[in-house]
Amino acid sequence: MRNYIYRKIKSFSTGKVFYLLFVICYLLFAVSCSSAPKKPSEIFTDRNIASSQLNIANQTANRGRYEEALLLLGEARRIALSTDDPQLRIKTSISRGNILFAMGRQNEALAELERAAAEGETSGEKVLGGLAQIYILRSQIQLLSVKAQETGTKDSAAIKELTDRLRIEIAKVRSDSLATAAGYVTLGMAEKLAEHWAEAENAVRRALDIHDKGRFLEDAAYDWFLIASIRSVAGNHDSAINALLRAIRFDRQAENGFGLASSWQAMGDVHLKAGRREDSVLAYRRAAEIFRAIGFAEKAEELEAQL
Repeated sequence: MRNYIYRKIKSFSTGKVFYLLFVICYLLFAVSCSSAPKKPSEIFTDRNIASSQLNIANQTANRGRYEEALLLLGEARRIALSTDDPQLRIKTSISRGNILFAMGRQNEALAELERAAAEGETSGEKVLGGLAQIYILRSQIQLLSVKAQETGTKDSAAIKELTDRLRIEIAKVRSDSLATAAGYVTLGMAEKLAEHWAEAENAVRRALDIHDKGRFLEDAAYDWFLIASIRSVAGNHDSAINALLRAIRFDRQAENGFGLASSWQAMGDVHLKAGRREDSVLAYRRAAEIFRAIGFAEKAEELEAQL
């Protein structure tokens, strides 16, 4: 190849030789600038895979499939560790903590969330660390709620302490709208436990504004579900039913069968509290149909046993 090019150059005049060399050099330069592969400043291949896996795991958990969600989360966690990415490490810990708590494994859940909060502090990820703290406080509020139901009394001092700490954490995550929304949902739970009905609903509505504007359908559905719970406990049964109908509307858009079944079941509970037995039966039947259709036959049978 090199001899062939040399023979061709010898047949040209000197001016043409220099012109040809100039063209060759220019083309080589152009090729190196436009189409040659460039080394990226940072590679995100594995981390993008982990983020996608994390999103799928969270969505699976939202549909009540906690065991499956933990399996999916395991791969995201492995990649988070292999890339030593602080954000992914914290996010996977937060998700794992929330799933474990939903499964009733409270001690493991709180340990995982504490780990996320500590890493947020040491790695400089203040918002994610604050979000982890919000979920720790949410877990503690839910445990206090269970205890209040069992004993018939509430620990007002503990509720106030958690609420005050929660307001501090919300202020830390103001720069992130979804973390802020998580804080307001948790604040609504705390105010509900304190029986501050108006304050509880107002807090959840602030989260709803964020979720609705961003078209986070499942989150907006849960906001309405929580508002319904607040109204029901306050004795406002008809307005609770209206809130559940709004939750159902969002979950239909999201095709979230677990959320739909849960809302219909809650509607049956509210109708029953209001003394509307026939309406309650219809709502329970709808919930049972949906639970069975999405593979939760045991939950469907439990509901049907109440009919």
